[in-house]
Amino acid sequence: MENLYLVVGLGNPGREYARTRHNAGFLVLDHLAARWKSDWVAQKKFSARLAKSERGVNRVVLCEPETFMNSSGESVGALASFHKLPLARLLVVVDDADLPLGEIRLRPNGSSGGHHGLESIEQHLDSREYARQRIGIGRGERNVREITDHVLSPFHAGEQKLLEKVLQKASEQIECWLSAGVTQAMNRFNGTVTV
Repeated sequence: MENLYLVVGLGNPGREYARTRHNAGFLVLDHLAARWKSDWVAQKKFSARLAKSERGVNRVVLCEPETFMNSSGESVGALASFHKLPLARLLVVVDDADLPLGEIRLRPNGSSGGHHGLESIEQHLDSREYARQRIGIGRGERNVREITDHVLSPFHAGEQKLLEKVLQKASEQIECWLSAGVTQAMNRFNGTVTV
């Protein structure tokens, strides 16, 4: 499809994970779908929830894999293959514990940085040549290596205002990526979001 774009948010399905830091990708896509008034539909064939939208001349599919984080590539690979999608039209939104909360960083490609969701996508696409938007969630206690409890914890009340601003800016960056390309979106939106 000539003008189809795929935006994937990574997270874990299920109520217990709904507002956790590891689900920052889902949170951004939920915000975007609400902003675009797009409804989510479960698609068993792709093991994902999808929401579709027309953005100018572009058709956009929002995707939240229902496979759990570490198997995200199953959904992404199946969707990309089904639509014969050039990887230049794929954007993956992911949490990043190495960036502080409030930091957004879009890149046109790169390594997984140890993120298992990105590793799975890389494996299924056999490529790193797709854009990724990293949403900072911080590490909790400084210099702590084991951060599982932190990434699976919810954002606390004092972070909610900043989180809402991050979701808004991340959504605006995705819209800019769709309309003006990755370089403009990086130049205009990468950096620290302030309340």
